[in-house]
Amino acid sequence: MTAKSKVLFASLSGIDINRVPVNDPKTLSLFSSPNALNVDPRTYQEKTGALGIPEFGTPFVRKMLEATQPKNFSDLVRISGLSHGTDVWRNNAEELIKDGLTLQDVIGCRDDIMVYLMQHGLEPKMSFDIMESVRKGRGLRDNWEKEMVSKEIPSWYIDSCKKIKYMFPKAHAVAYVMMALRVAWFKVHSPLTYYAVYFTLRVNAYEIETMTQSIEQVQRRLQNIQTRLSNFETKNEVTSKEVSLIDTLEVTLEMLSRGYTIQPINLLKSDATEFILDPENDKSIIPPF
Repeated sequence: MTAKSKVLFASLSGIDINRVPVNDPKTLSLFSSPNALNVDPRTYQEKTGALGIPEFGTPFVRKMLEATQPKNFSDLVRISGLSHGTDVWRNNAEELIKDGLTLQDVIGCRDDIMVYLMQHGLEPKMSFDIMESVRKGRGLRDNWEKEMVSKEIPSWYIDSCKKIKYMFPKAHAVAYVMMALRVAWFKVHSPLTYYAVYFTLRVNAYEIETMTQSIEQVQRRLQNIQTRLSNFETKNEVTSKEVSLIDTLEVTLEMLSRGYTIQPINLLKSDATEFILDPENDKSIIPPF
């Protein structure tokens, strides 16, 4: 998290983001359900509340959240590892979970391998060497595999190790999850602060004339872009700005579905570069010039 974002959260809310709890039940629930956002289900179709959350808001990770339904901090750490690795989720853990394993079973971070193998009786040095080899995408030596079989390591686990090309360290995953949960806390408990900071720092394309309109108009604009993008004959007509607008409009739609609004640019109220809270409306933010 950048220093700028910390300053913005503090200036808008009066709350130091570093003091925000990472074990708040409503915040944790966002990663499996949007219910804590109190959205209107008639206009909001997301299966989780993770849209716009750092490291968890991309379409790829949101699909992972839908598939795994995380419940606690450790689940999110494992998902962070899965999402940052190469060949750790797709064609690997994803398929294992579909076949009946749980999120807690599959390999998430590189550290998981060493701990798991030691718990099953492998020597610490061999467990470490296997972890290092797997996390670099070098697979398993024959003698390692024989030792794993002798210790009754499941065949799916051995196969999973062979598929991995790169693995994320758990310490990095923990840091990412802590940052995500603190931002998500604002999304639940200080929503206008969250949206003002999001639109100020995380958006690459704006269309204020659409963002300040009704839910229906935002939906139509978003659907127009997505429909053209999914059509082979029209996708080349979609501009790079319109592609970037998808994230912007999705978060705008979420905000509107929660009963909040974005006011038009105001000559007397708007800041030069940052979205601000509307001093005369506790359910609205004002865009900058």
